[in-house]
Amino acid sequence: MHDILPGLRARCAAGTPLALATVVAVHGSAPRDPGAVMAVDEAGTVLGSVSGGCVEGDVYEVAREVLAGAGPRVVSYGISDDEAFGVGLTCGGTIEVLVRAYASEAELAGLAALLDLIATGLPVAEATVLSGAAETGTRLVVRPTSSLGTLGTEGLDAAVTDDARGLLEQGLTGIQRYGAHGQRRMAEVAVFVRSHTPPPRMLVFGAIDHAAATARIGSFLGYRVTVCDARPAFATRERFPTADEVVRAWPHDYLEATEVDARTVICVLTHDPKFDVPLLVAALGTPAAYIGVMGSRRTHHDRLARLREAGVDEEHLTRLASPVGLDLGARTPEETAVSIAAEIIQHRWGGTGRPLGELTGAIHHRATAPGGPSPATPAADRPDSS
Repeated sequence: MHDILPGLRARCAAGTPLALATVVAVHGSAPRDPGAVMAVDEAGTVLGSVSGGCVEGDVYEVAREVLAGAGPRVVSYGISDDEAFGVGLTCGGTIEVLVRAYASEAELAGLAALLDLIATGLPVAEATVLSGAAETGTRLVVRPTSSLGTLGTEGLDAAVTDDARGLLEQGLTGIQRYGAHGQRRMAEVAVFVRSHTPPPRMLVFGAIDHAAATARIGSFLGYRVTVCDARPAFATRERFPTADEVVRAWPHDYLEATEVDARTVICVLTHDPKFDVPLLVAALGTPAAYIGVMGSRRTHHDRLARLREAGVDEEHLTRLASPVGLDLGARTPEETAVSIAAEIIQHRWGGTGRPLGELTGAIHHRATAPGGPSPATPAADRPDSS
């Protein structure tokens, strides 16, 4: 949703009715994960995408019907029937899409409040009834210490609030099932819980041309990018206009003082032992999802020796992606940044890094743990949880 957030907020502020289509479940191969959103306003303008183009035309028509008063709906799309010219996914998977309208002043105000929270980077979960004993489209907004709205019963609200906070803490999105009053091990009500978490961080160390290109592609991928270097002449806003922040500090001092979680990726491009050895000792003590280090193979072997001398054990050294990036034959800083981004994506989703034409099986990998930008967070479908 982050990519269409400005457009959604503008429409809410103007009081413009709109319909939101949200992917709530994915089965098999599909181009978008649960949480992908497409919006259609009363003028017919489209924002976002739920499938990359496969079924948008039909979703658009459903959204127009819902805006006209047809009520919220969950629609399912599977593989297309070429002979019948059916609407569906060409990749062979199935997606389920919730389409609901925000037309009244109260509905738009509620959506605007949620969007404001998302825009400020505060963690918030949105729980929406899909089917069953509760009314489809009913919504509950859950924050770590408060909630707003109701799904119909006190017991259901309590159970969903508790589970939504657990999913929010992990950055997970998916369907939960309950009894009408929140009973566990029942499936009378299906509730889609969408976690909205702050963008993951990309920490780029070393204010060189490769860092500028890496910062640009990091922003493009949805990371909040920080560039850090101890040299004031190089760590400037002019050199890194796309970074969210540029920090002038010794890299290891900055890293030890900043927040690093399991979604953070670290790119060490310093090329200088006095910077990168203490920095890597600090980085390997964090839960970062990815630690990539630039340098030749000779530099890599020398760096490993220095890290061993500094007391880093072999298990921790295996976490280093060094030399950084996939073998794409990159030459320019921009091509190298693509190589680094490709390795980050591969690490997150578990891809092979080989050409898809040489492989068989599913094209779209599904994550099993948080580790990337989210709106495409992994699903958690737990029909029998206790």
